Amino acid sequence: MKVQDDAKPYDTINVTPMLDLAYVLLVVFILMTTASVQGMPMSMPKPSAKAPTEKHEMHVLRIEPDGSLKLDGAPRTEQQMQADLATIKSRDAQASVVIQGDAKSQYARVVEMIDLCNEVEIGMSLATSRIGF
Repeated sequence: MKVQDDAKPYDTINVTPMLDLAYVLLVVFILMTTASVQGMPMSMPKPSAKAPTEKHEMHVLRIEPDGSLKLDGAPRTEQQMQADLATIKSRDAQASVVIQGDAKSQYARVVEMIDLCNEVEIGMSLATSRIGF
């Protein structure tokens, strides 16, 4: 058998199989990286060993689905709410208000009550589940 001398050498390389392999490896890398990141480590604060000796007032400001307001279960207008919060603040400087918005109430109304508490400079927090009253 005679080897052909006039055969052309390969002057190009077919990179399609190499690109297929690179894409498959890229997809595997992305999937494995996102699968391994499931959460962030977080260190939660630990409660103090002793109970607080000071007792401060805590009131519940509830926002109903229709936008009406209740302070400790009693209906209030916005002006009455501002006056009541100022009175509470004058009685106890460390008093706080828990703002409890109904799931169907408008978020803008909740923000208005947060602004009202900031205006009166009374401590406040947001309730994440239903509490008394």
